[in-house]
Amino acid sequence: MPTTTTPLPFTTARLDALPLEPAYAEEMAAVLADPALYVFTGGGPPDPAALRSRYERQSAGSPDPGERWWNWVLRVRADGTLAGYVQATVRGPRAEIAWVVGTPWQGRGYASEAGKGLAAHLAEAGGVRELVAHVHPDHAASEAVATAVGLRPTGEWEDGERRWTGNPLVPGAR
Repeated sequence: MPTTTTPLPFTTARLDALPLEPAYAEEMAAVLADPALYVFTGGGPPDPAALRSRYERQSAGSPDPGERWWNWVLRVRADGTLAGYVQATVRGPRAEIAWVVGTPWQGRGYASEAGKGLAAHLAEAGGVRELVAHVHPDHAASEAVATAVGLRPTGEWEDGERRWTGNPLVPGAR
């Protein structure tokens, strides 16, 4: 597994996944401004200063040398706007992943596209062989993304969310 704190960028058909930087905080605060995004996860929209502080911590990386915090913002190539983010906490061959797409960009397949791109990227660039996500049982859209990524629900629960697991496509495998 690469030891770099900063993840490499990756692309999908319509999105550029760019390594997280504090400079994205103001634009991302607007992307994440709809309170509806927090119905299942709790909390509320962050203000730009709080988001910048969070991005500074995330960009600095995990204090645990065996863990990587890899975070990307999603830029829609067609118009250059940021639309959301994907993230992975990588420990050896396992990554816990998450995705968020802002309300104005939902329903266009961006989350599934980004999730599949993330899974492939983690397998290729990060040596990841197991993916884990936690999805609220009433969040049908996130369940659809998890399914598109190749994850399946388990009987395990954490903080009211079901654990989903799967294996990313390993490059060169069929």
